[in-house]
Amino acid sequence: MESIIPGYEYDIFISYRQKDNKYDGWVIEFVDHLKLELEATFKEEVSVYFDINPSDGLLETHDVDASLKEKLKCLVFIPVISRTYCDPKSFAWEHEFKAFIELASKDQFGLKVKLPNGNVTNRVLPVRIHDLDNNDIKLCESIIGGVLRGVEFIYRSAGVNRPLRSKEDKPQDNLNKIIYRDQINKVALAIKEIILGLQTEPGVPVKESAQRSELFGEVDKGKKLTGKEKPARLNKIKLLSGVAILAIFIIAALIAYPKIFKRDTLDKLRSSGERISVAVMPFRNMTNDSTLNIWQDGIQFDLIASLSNSTDLKVRQTESTNNLLQSKGL
Repeated sequence: MESIIPGYEYDIFISYRQKDNKYDGWVIEFVDHLKLELEATFKEEVSVYFDINPSDGLLETHDVDASLKEKLKCLVFIPVISRTYCDPKSFAWEHEFKAFIELASKDQFGLKVKLPNGNVTNRVLPVRIHDLDNNDIKLCESIIGGVLRGVEFIYRSAGVNRPLRSKEDKPQDNLNKIIYRDQINKVALAIKEIILGLQTEPGVPVKESAQRSELFGEVDKGKKLTGKEKPARLNKIKLLSGVAILAIFIIAALIAYPKIFKRDTLDKLRSSGERISVAVMPFRNMTNDSTLNIWQDGIQFDLIASLSNSTDLKVRQTESTNNLLQSKGL
């Protein structure tokens, strides 16, 4: 079955470690549920590549480029991120995860895509089934080139950290307070948003990527700017550097210094499984340079992504915050 967008082999490629499927077939069940949810989400038929049989997988002696490259020509790449997935020695990491990012970064859309609501997201849509060590998080983020986000399927309780099952014995004990069917729905809707973004504005992500690279990369390489071009470029770089520093300070203030809240309040919230609600307002470009407009949504998106990693904070997503502001006429 061909992709919804001509020129691509599949719409979705699902990558995983066989180790994460051996215990109870979690990955197979996830794929089955996702396919059913996609049928209820898309009018068109959506093609999914999923290698279910380990004996049919590629061996180290096979020509990886010839056998897998065509299959990796997909719109959305879903890695099942687990404790075992982030392994540079594994086939899935080296020949699927890293290979897709390299291929997608060079194709007509680029790795990042502008969604219909104006936000920018990655064509890599992680499904997380475990909390990761900091080293694994840093490793993933170094390859993706940004904060590791995605949809969580994690069951947390006292001394427990495992994949969320479709039928839980004690769902009320899950500190995450998430429901399997809801998370499947979130994955399907995220896929739809990405594909709609690729269908409606295919040129935007490439332009944004080139623009960001131009603003930061040329100075790092020591490229000389002359005449009227130099002050304009330097002003852009100073502005973006200032914004980056501001974002770092905001995140540090909220995460690294919990003393701004009462300690007993934090302890009560943690014991009950509740979290502090935080909303990040959209930014406005107050300069006369319209080329910086892409950062209005980008800064809000990056801050939300960073704050979402804190277990003490419940961060409103972009669409929720912006819809609230629109309803208030702001």
